[in-house]
Amino acid sequence: MLFNIILLIAGLFILILGGDALVRGASNIALRAHISPLVVGLTIVAFGTSAPELLISIKAAISGSPDMTMGNVVGSNICNLALVLGVTALIGVIKVQPDSIKIDWPVTMGSSLLLYFVIKGDEAMISTYEGIFFVILLAIYTFLIIRKSRKENKALRELEEDLNVPETKVGVWKDVAFIIAGLAGLYYGSDWFVGGAKELAMYLGVSERVIGITVLALGTSLPELVTAIVASIKKETDLALGNLMGSNIFNILSILGITSIIQDIHVSEAIINHDVTVMLAITLLIFPLMLYKRSLGRLSGAILLISYLVYTYSVIT
Repeated sequence: MLFNIILLIAGLFILILGGDALVRGASNIALRAHISPLVVGLTIVAFGTSAPELLISIKAAISGSPDMTMGNVVGSNICNLALVLGVTALIGVIKVQPDSIKIDWPVTMGSSLLLYFVIKGDEAMISTYEGIFFVILLAIYTFLIIRKSRKENKALRELEEDLNVPETKVGVWKDVAFIIAGLAGLYYGSDWFVGGAKELAMYLGVSERVIGITVLALGTSLPELVTAIVASIKKETDLALGNLMGSNIFNILSILGITSIIQDIHVSEAIINHDVTVMLAITLLIFPLMLYKRSLGRLSGAILLISYLVYTYSVIT
């Protein structure tokens, strides 16, 4: 029991360090390419903070624990929009940009609905072909928002060229080193984390779904929580909100997409009828909260946080 808890904590610690290193290196490279902070949040940072879920989901699927895979992804999405966004809004007001309402939220909701209808079928699974479709959709979405961002920042690029702003190769190699170190940390951290979580579930006598929804989801959402809180404190709310919605999009299209390509993911009725439904409800809930005063304040944060606590209580009991 004690060894499993230590393994779980050690794996989580390595995961967080790896995710932070990956985000730092990838974000710096992206910003050198003149991509806006909002798009960095929706793509690079979102993918980096979703990397722990990806490694854990692949590991769990291969080891024959599909409920842990789905519970991790669905639980993380609920955690992102209820717990993480709620806590961040309680710390400081999150300004909502027009693109978040017109583009980011619809894609987040669309991805969630797509997942629901795919697993609601007769086979209750995500097949290899559906996984490929998920990844293609993600690639198209990423390409479009990056192209849009680069067009909007064309004037900035021309200004920097006029000012002869230097780009140091030393900085680039340092960022690459961060990315490599981050990937290594994610690989070993996920291995320890999943191993510890499975043994802990067996010891406590609870289902892998409950462990996935609670322990794994909360643990792998810590990078998003740290990133969002830091962004909120620094008043960089574009990055905070964009990271969370982008992370949910990546969780579904990238994590479940890539994992199902490697191994078909079978989904239990409890996850379909309860957890995915709650994920849809939370995603739907944030839309009117975003529209209200075009910001998320303490009232919105309290509503989201209470929603998460109620959901977690229902899962455990």
